[in-house]
Amino acid sequence: MADAETSAASPVRKNADLPVRVVSAVVMIALAVGALVAGAPWLGWFILAVTLATMVEFVLLMVKATPSVAFRLAGILGGAIYIGLAGYMLARFPLPLVVGVIGAVVFVDSFAYFFGRTLGGPKIAPSISPSKTWAGLLGGIVGATIWIAVWSYFVAPAMRGDAAAAIDVTRFGQMLGLGALTAVAAQAGDFFESWLKRKAGVKDSSMLIPGHGGVFDRTDGMIPVVLLAGVLLGAAQ
Repeated sequence: MADAETSAASPVRKNADLPVRVVSAVVMIALAVGALVAGAPWLGWFILAVTLATMVEFVLLMVKATPSVAFRLAGILGGAIYIGLAGYMLARFPLPLVVGVIGAVVFVDSFAYFFGRTLGGPKIAPSISPSKTWAGLLGGIVGATIWIAVWSYFVAPAMRGDAAAAIDVTRFGQMLGLGALTAVAAQAGDFFESWLKRKAGVKDSSMLIPGHGGVFDRTDGMIPVVLLAGVLLGAAQ
């Protein structure tokens, strides 16, 4: 009887924080959209705030992940380069490219979640992130490809001759390849943070965002995608 009661109550407990998650998501979206619409200097300040919050949470995770001072310092230095460079690149990107990067990560996450939940199947690396499946990665590739197609036809033209426009994603094969790179990069960032949290023995990078964890939990996939976009942008120049 106790087991039955626990089983019956568990879905309720599992979804008990849903209203909080929804409200937090609305607030986060409103802040991001507001910063994008406001443009400079507000967008730059918003990116700086998110970058600093991510870095602080990364440092706290590194401190918990290892007792070795040498490893902590090396990890913090690497994290400063990894996170700081992504923040700097994003702040320097033209607005249409910022929209492109953010949209790509949102589509990767959304499609990966849908495909993973619907299709299930074997896990990619269950010891690091038990919820990530190969079906989810396929969904991420599909989502990224769809977004890149939409972005390249409707948003990229607004860049008006910027060097990033030289990245030709108008053909299906190129869009699919870029979608695959984007999805793999986003998933790699997610796996990296999951691995670090496991080493630190925590579920979330912090409790800053009610129902969602920390800022790093929201930016883990964004960081490598920004770095990928920066590399492609530099190669196109």
